[in-house]
Amino acid sequence: MRTNGGSAWRGRRSIAGVLVLLSPCACAASGGTTTGGTPPPAAVRRTVPLGASVHGRPIVAVESGDPASPRKVLVVGCVHGNESAGIAVARALIDGPAPAHADLWVIPVLNPDGVAARTRGNAHGVDLNRNFPAGWRSPGPPGSEFFAGPRALSEPESRAAAALIRRIRPTVGIWFHQHMAVVDTSEGPKAVERRFAQQVGLPARPLTDYPGSVVGWENTVVPDSAFVVELPAGALSAPAVRRYVVAVRTITGP
Repeated sequence: MRTNGGSAWRGRRSIAGVLVLLSPCACAASGGTTTGGTPPPAAVRRTVPLGASVHGRPIVAVESGDPASPRKVLVVGCVHGNESAGIAVARALIDGPAPAHADLWVIPVLNPDGVAARTRGNAHGVDLNRNFPAGWRSPGPPGSEFFAGPRALSEPESRAAAALIRRIRPTVGIWFHQHMAVVDTSEGPKAVERRFAQQVGLPARPLTDYPGSVVGWENTVVPDSAFVVELPAGALSAPAVRRYVVAVRTITGP
């Protein structure tokens, strides 16, 4: 079952225009101090341009929390354009409070051209989740469902994600897909995966590791950091979105 991903993306195009700096205390922005004489930690909420899709649509990440924190959490709402339910979770995370003790990065849509066209691949017909360097090989010719591109990181969307991963080195990476309704435990932080699955009410079991997957590659950059959450088919209900947000925030911390 495919969700109406195109309208979901168009409704969030305004994200790219957001640039807000927040502080727990207004005096922090003006160089003031807390009553104890120690400057309060500044919390940020800002949109960071990552690049553009094949057709020029912006790809952005929203950072919130403490940029100095060693705990870096990356959440990606949509990689395949016909698997867009995770965008709602990403939006809710962006709209919610900034974590005080972690640096949270959210990419609502990595594949905006695919969302607009409701296709798995990007505008070149490349499956972005087969386009990363770890074990890259092409499992099918151009036009096939899992076409991996002419080479690893051939696509602007995958290059944008790879550059961010190399830059922030996430300690936890959560990548939403559909439609298998399972938390993949084939690689990544096992305790975190099991806790996440329990909180959202999904089974936890290993899935096949495919060559060129972004999670497989991210785990070569920061070992045991990234995992896949396969959402159920269709759009998520509001209570379900809240469950996933709470589970992410449990990982991220207050």
